[in-house]
Amino acid sequence: QVQFLESGGGLVQAGGSLRLSCTVSGRTFRMYGMGWFRQTPGKERELVAAISATYDNTAYADSVKGRFTISRDNAKAVLYLQMNSLVPEDTAVYYCASGVFYFSADARQYTLFGQGIQVTVSS
Repeated sequence: QVQFLESGGGLVQAGGSLRLSCTVSGRTFRMYGMGWFRQTPGKERELVAAISATYDNTAYADSVKGRFTISRDNAKAVLYLQMNSLVPEDTAVYYCASGVFYFSADARQYTLFGQGIQVTVSS
């Protein structure tokens, strides 16, 4: 059974930074693309960053481009999201996600999700 365990969320002031981690078990991590989604109440879940199985391709939502960096450590089976210059609009529940693909920037292809972790940015 595939499991995603997110960590690193919390409360931060605007302009600050956080790094989210997602530890994956139950599958061969290095074979699959990964992504981070976020969701706020009343809105659809949004794909904010994606990375290919072997690090050679990434994609970002326009709203986070230049501020967020997605990365992964295939030896440790961990996905990261470094978030800098945070703004209150980044407040959301963040989800680690994947599917059955090498790389995808199409949110519809993601079928596996973690339980989510709260990120709150105060003004």
